[in-house]
Amino acid sequence: MSLVDFIKGSYTEFKDKVEWPKWPELQSSTVVVTIATVILALFTFGVDSLFSKSIANLLSLFINLFN
Repeated sequence: MSLVDFIKGSYTEFKDKVEWPKWPELQSSTVVVTIATVILALFTFGVDSLFSKSIANLLSLFINLFN
């Protein structure tokens, strides 16, 4: 199978056999992904802030112990 045959077959499959989502489905999926991304970003920010403060407090504690 040559590269040209592969590209032709891929084009035919995308054009004729793939069921593409309808516009309303695409919009609702985009909203769901956007909301999930924002929630995950806020969660990651919160955990990162918590760990940063915890590590800073631990380092401060150890520095004060040895001074």
